[in-house]
Amino acid sequence: MTEKSVWKINGFIGMLAILLLVALGAGAAALQIIWAALVFWFFAIVLITGLTIIPPNKTKVVTFFGRYSGSARDNGIYLTIPLTTRRTVSLRVRNFNSQKLKVNDVEGNPIEIAAVVVFKVVDSAKALFDVDNYRQFVEIQSETAVRHIASQYPYDNFEEEGFSLRSNGAEISKLLKEELQERLVLAGVEVIETRLTHLAYSTEVAQAMLQRQQASAIISARQKIVEGAVGMAQMAIQRLEDEHVLELDEERKVNMVNNLMVAIVSDKATQPVINTGSLY
Repeated sequence: MTEKSVWKINGFIGMLAILLLVALGAGAAALQIIWAALVFWFFAIVLITGLTIIPPNKTKVVTFFGRYSGSARDNGIYLTIPLTTRRTVSLRVRNFNSQKLKVNDVEGNPIEIAAVVVFKVVDSAKALFDVDNYRQFVEIQSETAVRHIASQYPYDNFEEEGFSLRSNGAEISKLLKEELQERLVLAGVEVIETRLTHLAYSTEVAQAMLQRQQASAIISARQKIVEGAVGMAQMAIQRLEDEHVLELDEERKVNMVNNLMVAIVSDKATQPVINTGSLY
């Protein structure tokens, strides 16, 4: 089923035609031509059933005795096919905010996730005739897509490789939009935007995962500190040698590097020990 335009004319022209038929019927009745008056009035009543008003950003889906005749999108008053059934479908942009769903990520960790879906109807015929209830269809398919995307990626990527739900929100939202659009094209719905609105570990594992995140952050910070300490020690020895301030043998270099590393890497302030004698 694909949307098509229905036959229609300006509603004011239609009302003039109806008034003309009523006037002709009244004239025939005045001349005692009853059958002609009844015919004119009958056609006037039939035409009245074809009058319809279309509000802005809405469409009228017209069916004639069960057969789809077309849709009217232009707002205003129109005269369309008489004796038809007309159903209104909104073309306005809508939001669907999913509930907090509890799913397992790709690593099996239970997480809570929710998303908002911004959509609108672009094909009124598909929305009415290809699915039973397009609003309910959008809700169910949105939650299904969120569950599927959440199960394809980890909540957090501690190795800093690949996508994760927490670190790559924009990419995950784009993938969610693409998958959801494939599901909703059947209902004549266009997905405008999708965003994750809630993302967290489930309560039963939240504390353990927080400790893991803290440990990972500490390890990452330590790696940066060690890399910086090594670079500073190398720079200090190289500069002393380039400026001929000191002549250091290998043992003194090792001792200086050890002191610098301890002073830089240590969590607490170091207490210097002054050596007034010889190193040997």
